[in-house]
Amino acid sequence: MVKNLIKKESIEAYFTRSDGKYIFARWGRPIAPVVFGIQDETLITLKSALQSMVGLANHELAETDPELGSNAMFFFFSSWDEVLEVKDLDKIIPDLSKLVERLKSIQANQYRFFRFEAEGGIKAVFTFICMDENLFSVSAEVLCLNQVVQMFLLWSDDAFKDNSPTLITKKGGVIINPIIGDIVRAVYDPTMPLVSNDKSHALRAQARIDLLRKN
Repeated sequence: MVKNLIKKESIEAYFTRSDGKYIFARWGRPIAPVVFGIQDETLITLKSALQSMVGLANHELAETDPELGSNAMFFFFSSWDEVLEVKDLDKIIPDLSKLVERLKSIQANQYRFFRFEAEGGIKAVFTFICMDENLFSVSAEVLCLNQVVQMFLLWSDDAFKDNSPTLITKKGGVIINPIIGDIVRAVYDPTMPLVSNDKSHALRAQARIDLLRKN
């Protein structure tokens, strides 16, 4: 059975920000993760999610980044105030105190801070997860895979407001939303650019998805 075609407009929506700008970026360098604030069993789940995404994208994991040491940092907290206790984090993230106050005021439970290469590709991502009641109510598999998907590309700030990047199967397993999986595979193809601010990129991604599905 032939899968439903993904429309160009659907791909555009995943990378068109709330201000109307189309901004796409992906990783070029290998991803060297480090995780803070979770137990060993959840750490294994997070590493498994990373391996799944890397395999899907045909990308690379590394033990260390030669420039940064680690370039994908995951921080799990029970309170946003704990962010301020992380040594030297204020040297990396501008106006950290103001950011924490804003996150508290809007009752956010997650935040991602991206750094970029000179040419615009993703250089590093800092993922902050504040474990509130909503996050405690989901399984570790859902939580970890959701977080990994969202740091793997520079998605729109509206990308997952109405749709989850993951799905739960009838047997209770957790998988990447097939549409998201198709997009990730397509945009990580070596023929696709690291960064784009042109909506024609979505048309190229659509064509690449169609080609990958035929192979």
